[in-house]
Amino acid sequence: MESLYRGHRFRPDIISHAVWLYHRFTLSFRDVEDLLAERGILVSYEAIRYWCQKFGPSYSRTLRRKQGRLGDIWHVDELFITIQGQRLYLWRAVDQDGDVIDILVTKRRDWRAAKRFFRKALKQQGQAPWQLITDKLRSYPAAHRDIFPSVVHRTGQYENNRAEVSHQHTREQERQMRRFKSMAQTQRFLSVHGPIQNLFRVGRHRLKAVHHRLLRDRAFADWREATCAP
Repeated sequence: MESLYRGHRFRPDIISHAVWLYHRFTLSFRDVEDLLAERGILVSYEAIRYWCQKFGPSYSRTLRRKQGRLGDIWHVDELFITIQGQRLYLWRAVDQDGDVIDILVTKRRDWRAAKRFFRKALKQQGQAPWQLITDKLRSYPAAHRDIFPSVVHRTGQYENNRAEVSHQHTREQERQMRRFKSMAQTQRFLSVHGPIQNLFRVGRHRLKAVHHRLLRDRAFADWREATCAP
């Protein structure tokens, strides 16, 4: 990982902090530029954009390896997004804890796209889920029968609220970015965004303050280890 930073004028902790700010919160590159400038770090928003594009995927891969396999109940849902006037579909799977398992952007939402997404998520996790929960889109049963027919498939009303709620961050970021610019950019951004959100999404419900601080400190330690930033 250290070789990634070779030739860069700024220290790894500054670069990783900029990437963290951008993906952890709903900020623009110019917002991150201002936050760094307040700390006396003068860097252009274009440099921050370059850092996110270069280092974000590497951070994401390291975090995915570290987090290992997630939950065994998959909540899957698709969301339409508009890119340059074209309607596309964002498939997302989250587990029973709300952690993002995988995402995929496609031009269609037929059974072929659903199969492609299931294969991608299955490769990412290395093991089929115990339960699959989706809405009543007819593409899901067809893909389910081909990819993992032995998995229990449920489509009950309100059962998939967890997946639907997980789209909120995408909509917020889409508004902040004034819509996504391309399929590749959307796939790249959300593939980095998911693991970072998983790491720092520390729940507060019925959690003592001391335990919350402990989990948050552990998340920051994992982040520093993943980015090789002291």
